[in-house]
Amino acid sequence: MSVFQANIGQDLLNQNLLGSSFLAQAAAAGEGSWVDHPGLPQFVIILIYLSLLLALGIFSSRLFSGTKEDYQVASHSIGPFLLLMSIFGTTMTAFALVGSSGEAFKEGVGVYGMLASSSGIIHSLCFFVIGVRVWKLARTRGYTTQIEFFRDRLDSDFIGLLLFPILVGLVIPYLLVGVIGGGTVVQTLTAGLSPDWFPVVSAEGVPNRGLHGGIPPWLGSFMICSVVLVYVFMGGMRGTTWANTFQTLVFMVLGVVTFVMIANRLGGQDGIMANLKVLGESIPENRATRSEMSKSLFFTYLLIPLSVGMFPHLFQHWMTAKSANSFKLPVVCHPIFIMIVWVPCVLVGVWATGSLAPERLPLIPGTQVVNANAVLPFLVKTQIGPVLGGLLAAGILAAIMSSLDSQFLCIGTIFNNDIYTHYKGAENVSDARQVFMTRMFIIGIVAVTYLLSLGNPTSVFALGVWCFSGFSALFPIVFLALYWRGLSAAGAISGIFAAITSWSVLFYHSLNAPKGLREFHFYIPWGDEQYEIMPVVVMVLSCLVTTVVVSLVTPKPKQETLAKFF
Repeated sequence: MSVFQANIGQDLLNQNLLGSSFLAQAAAAGEGSWVDHPGLPQFVIILIYLSLLLALGIFSSRLFSGTKEDYQVASHSIGPFLLLMSIFGTTMTAFALVGSSGEAFKEGVGVYGMLASSSGIIHSLCFFVIGVRVWKLARTRGYTTQIEFFRDRLDSDFIGLLLFPILVGLVIPYLLVGVIGGGTVVQTLTAGLSPDWFPVVSAEGVPNRGLHGGIPPWLGSFMICSVVLVYVFMGGMRGTTWANTFQTLVFMVLGVVTFVMIANRLGGQDGIMANLKVLGESIPENRATRSEMSKSLFFTYLLIPLSVGMFPHLFQHWMTAKSANSFKLPVVCHPIFIMIVWVPCVLVGVWATGSLAPERLPLIPGTQVVNANAVLPFLVKTQIGPVLGGLLAAGILAAIMSSLDSQFLCIGTIFNNDIYTHYKGAENVSDARQVFMTRMFIIGIVAVTYLLSLGNPTSVFALGVWCFSGFSALFPIVFLALYWRGLSAAGAISGIFAAITSWSVLFYHSLNAPKGLREFHFYIPWGDEQYEIMPVVVMVLSCLVTTVVVSLVTPKPKQETLAKFF
């Protein structure tokens, strides 16, 4: 461990040297104070923030007991407040901040009702209906992952082999949402830092104002992945929970500050209420309401928040709870916290379409299309002072990184518990070996995710929606496993195949559709009208119907198996 910590110290030194080189560059250029150098204050504050997270990882590793249980579920020691902050932090990703602002810029204020308000209610419902019941079973039976639960409940080893690649395959796009969003945020907020090193120009040689000279996405994403890897590697679930709590507090407080500062700067009035009024009046009518948003499409979005019931990283966080009473605070406060985060992000995205917004918004490199993912960090950088802007940049990164850590840890845990240890035999693998295998798989997944992020899809929101749709499609399996004695192994396996097949087919067609991932919907004729629905409806129904029908005609689990769960 001492060698690893020494390497971390060297990484911190390298980061400081990198920051110092930019300070020297600013002084040589005669720019005056480093605070006045474009992008440099933000870059320095981001480095300080990342260094604090590294220090937190090193500190939490000193409390690590060395056992698998401590590394994966913090020895079931997490109380109500830490559980609330870690659960909320892990559900607030780049999708919630960068994606919601970008989608509000494209579609208008209806995005809040479409996902945020429904998420607040459905997430808490899932915590109560799924989380508490699963926690009780897991504490009794010793589960850490979903696959362990499903294997026991259905008395089937094959279901674990089936679920492992599916869960990993669906988590990777979720990880990409954070990694891509983080790289975009860092580049936008550090624009102007070093035009000579990091030029972003059009084919005609014109600098892209919002991105020119900023840390490129490949480097920003690499920094974020490296820091998250270090504190997850060293601190496990305890380090992840503490980091999530710290980062959730950071992005919630700074998010409200960001909202007020941008409103005051764009509105130009004396008070916050007066600024909100003039900004509301500046928004185009088609962005101020959901009049152009299909009602059927709006309501079918309600199925997407069901995804939390099948998130493997959320399942693992549930397992850290000290008692069932620890769930009370998350169930009550989660909807309030969602409102605190989503309302500012959606409104800022909508304001960017109004007459009071800056005229030159950042473009997707090589095009004349506004980069919706960069709207929020661009307004933070251009409408707020450099030092405060750097602090707010740290807040945005906090939200992004607070989900990446849990997802990396859960994938490593699934591999170790459900593949390596399960087939090698728990009696043949020491705790130290299991912790090592968990860490090694985490490193592999971080590397794969980073390499995939270099493709840089343009819509964080669309990628997030498709990822969540896949998890939502599997929701009937976990619900029926908890509440229906008649669920059979064949029914569950058939339902999983139906869900993932429908997801794969629809995803393939959406990639080849004229409007792409973001606007691939179904149109169902009914009378003289056509109703627009989300693809997730087809996925959930295919899983539910297949699971129920096959379960009705196939053998049920043994009575002694059912007696363990009902």
